[in-house]
Amino acid sequence: MSSTLPVIAAVDGSADSLRALDWALDDARRRAVPLRVVHVRQYAAWAQPDILAAGPPEPGDDPVLGQVRTYLKGRTDLPAVEYHGLEGVPGALLPELGTGAQLLVLGSRGRGGFASLLLGSNGMAAARDAECPVVVVPRPGREVHGDVPVESGPRVVVGLQVDSPDEATLAFAFTEAGLRGARLHVVAAYMWPVQTWTTPGELTPPLIDQHAIESQTWTLAEGFLTPHRSRHPDVPVDTYAMPGDAAGQLVAASKDARLVVVGRHRRRLLAPARMMGSVAQAVLLHAAAPVAVVPPVMGEE
Repeated sequence: MSSTLPVIAAVDGSADSLRALDWALDDARRRAVPLRVVHVRQYAAWAQPDILAAGPPEPGDDPVLGQVRTYLKGRTDLPAVEYHGLEGVPGALLPELGTGAQLLVLGSRGRGGFASLLLGSNGMAAARDAECPVVVVPRPGREVHGDVPVESGPRVVVGLQVDSPDEATLAFAFTEAGLRGARLHVVAAYMWPVQTWTTPGELTPPLIDQHAIESQTWTLAEGFLTPHRSRHPDVPVDTYAMPGDAAGQLVAASKDARLVVVGRHRRRLLAPARMMGSVAQAVLLHAAAPVAVVPPVMGEE
């Protein structure tokens, strides 16, 4: 079922946020939904950080939203665009916007971050806490290393854990690939070499060969993909069972990709707070393409 909820672009006047705005515009157009442009004015240090000010500022009085209006002026292919100005702490307010959005899109860093940071605190907070998928658009020019097999044409990359597949992540990746007329590049990583400890200081070679593990990983991945293939018959899918670290494989596959899709950690009994997950965090920090972090379906967190 399609949704009429908007795509939200968070802006702060930085070049990073304008790149995110362009990405969000394109996605809203493809989804045929409105775009909501939001600027959160930072509270002063002594103000209350976690609530909205009474009577938020009018969008027309916000110079950052005025900059966006000027930036978009004259474009003829825009979806319906709304402008919202809020006051508060962006890291607290931006995740809350996800309850009324299909997507929340941010740049990798805003105006207030240190130049050496690869990802700002607002992007990290939104990706960790928002109820909707969060897309973080990196600065151009990130270099990634490693050779991965790729087919020609536009690609959306998604990571698949065969021991705990995330249906929400796969559904989002198939949808985005379909919207973009792209191939879906599925990375199912497995650990290799497998080492077995016997006595302290001694390792024994694995009893299962690599080909068997790779074949089993690929077969399991294909099984999890089958229902999604049936719902998206026009999306070509390439499944790769790859040895080694999942984050490294996804970062390598991000080169020239349109989007990389990863799942957010489910909550654990001994860690009930929301967590990003090491793979999602590493991909956000290092991928050359925009990264979508998808929360688990309601009830699985």
